[in-house]
Amino acid sequence: MSEPSLAVRLTGTEEIVAPPRILKAGKLSAELDNGNLRAIRYDGIEIIRAVSFIVRDRNWGTYNAVIDELSVEEEGDRFTVRYKASAGDDSQSFRYTAEIVGTPRILTFHGKGEATGDFVTNRTGFVVLHPVKGVSGQPVTIEHVDGSIEEGRFPEIIDPLQPMMELRTLTHEPVEGLKVICRMEGDTFEMEDQRNWTDASYKTYVRPLALPWPYTLKPGDLEDQTVTITVEGEPARSGAAGGADPVRIALGEDQGPAPRFGIGLRAEEILTTRSALDTIAKLKPDFLVYHHDPRESGEAELAAAAEIASQIGAEAWLELVIDEVDGYAEQVAEIGRQVAAIGEPFAVVRVSPASDMKATLPGSPWPPAAPLAGLYTAARTAFTKAAIGGGMFSYFTELNRKRPPLEDLDLVGFTTSAIVHAGDDRTVFESLEALPYIGLSAREIAGDKPVMVGPSAIGMRMNPYGDAPMENPKNIRQAMNRNDPRQRGLIGAAFTLGYYAVMAEKGVSAIAFGDTTGAHGVVSVKQDWPQPHFEGEGGLFPVYHVERALARLGGRKLLATAPSDRGRILAVAARNDEGGFELLVANLTSELQSVAMPGQISAMKILDAEHFVEAAGSPSFMDDLVPASGTNLDIDLDAYAVARVMLS
Repeated sequence: MSEPSLAVRLTGTEEIVAPPRILKAGKLSAELDNGNLRAIRYDGIEIIRAVSFIVRDRNWGTYNAVIDELSVEEEGDRFTVRYKASAGDDSQSFRYTAEIVGTPRILTFHGKGEATGDFVTNRTGFVVLHPVKGVSGQPVTIEHVDGSIEEGRFPEIIDPLQPMMELRTLTHEPVEGLKVICRMEGDTFEMEDQRNWTDASYKTYVRPLALPWPYTLKPGDLEDQTVTITVEGEPARSGAAGGADPVRIALGEDQGPAPRFGIGLRAEEILTTRSALDTIAKLKPDFLVYHHDPRESGEAELAAAAEIASQIGAEAWLELVIDEVDGYAEQVAEIGRQVAAIGEPFAVVRVSPASDMKATLPGSPWPPAAPLAGLYTAARTAFTKAAIGGGMFSYFTELNRKRPPLEDLDLVGFTTSAIVHAGDDRTVFESLEALPYIGLSAREIAGDKPVMVGPSAIGMRMNPYGDAPMENPKNIRQAMNRNDPRQRGLIGAAFTLGYYAVMAEKGVSAIAFGDTTGAHGVVSVKQDWPQPHFEGEGGLFPVYHVERALARLGGRKLLATAPSDRGRILAVAARNDEGGFELLVANLTSELQSVAMPGQISAMKILDAEHFVEAAGSPSFMDDLVPASGTNLDIDLDAYAVARVMLS
């Protein structure tokens, strides 16, 4: 294998992303990121997560805007940004101009543009994100487009629909003493709870979903919108804080057994999985989830998936798509007969109508589908030896909007993707902030039934909102990627550990990640998309080692972990057989982080950029622990590094 660049080791792609530019006007600051604003703060306190002028296609994919004639002026307590931009593809283009003006108390973002020809879009215009921290469950004053005033609250449990409608202005207090007024003009805005898609924000967006979509912008149809953020008062405390102090990890009480660990398998991966069977077997997943769509595969694939599960020592689970509406019971019975003919190998059978793999947006009619109660009863009859699961094969959003009847279920499941709305690295890790709310909301939906999550990854396994996930021939970061490059970099490994840590805290019973050899896989095989450094040579992606370490936790009791800064470090802890503790620790940032351990280190192994190539060739890389010397209780983790640490 060739020697990979640092960019490939960290992110799986050579794409270099310029760091955001910090804009300041007195105590007001914002980050300028590809023409949009992020992390808008006052006195160090995040008041608005983002203000973006976005252009989307008919499948809800967000175009990456091309910025031209960018001008940034900073004078005293004022900054001004102006630019021209275009967004689109080979078939359509939208061009716009933007002006951003910041003063110590007021920030204004104005966008104006039009299409160069007929432009088909689901959304074009401003999106405003309110952060979750300090906002969830808190009061908000709402001014509607008709001028009426309403006192409301940001939802705490994730709202499946739109918690606020016909919006002009939202006023809230992120901390005591500080009032933030966000005014949106140029169209009618409404809000959705973005935590549904693992975004850690409440999103206020242009154009109500009740209007037809997609819609066509014609030349001369001017989009002219403005967002103004005004700050009043002073916070009772400053938000300014340094990020250089070590992150301290404290251990708490037992939080129950480790979630069962699984991995996904699709029909198109059966041959490539067989070619890498020995390596995948060394992963030692507790269960394997085979996605079976009878419109695309049949009894041979059912038998092959069950055989693969047996060969790698995993329990076989079946994720069964039912496309019949009136004849659903007979279709379930027929597949039940096929499964019986191969020895009823599936311990769990999850079923879903095919139409539920596509989203039904608020205000839209539900498509014809097999009735869930009848479908679950039919599955119980057809698969007498299996536990029966319901929920969604798509995302938590769809589960939240169509909650299953629980009477005939043994478990409830759903999946997630970190890049439904945006494709940058920050959005990926911010999604971990939303997972606690998803865990709590899922537990509320499931009642006393166990909750299963996955197979999940950074990338999208399916696109409920359009024809398909985005293909990625240029190997870049973008929203709705199917083959996302970060699956092959250290960033994917760190994200996976962080994801498991949060979901385990919230009592999820089973977690399945990605695939065996596909776009969300752990082993490189020949594919029709770029794999820098690997290129189908059979190497192991860094995430392989994290998943193998997590699989080893099966059956053990986890301990609560309390990192002092969960935005930089997340960890999983379990007792070991020698009376000590095992910690898996992930650096969620691109900067070196010092981590203070809760006890004496006896041995450890670090997966980082320096050891990337070695780890790609050794399934047992994280097994070969290095004995510690001295009494040092701290470790240093470089960008997106993961450590396996034994504490005495």
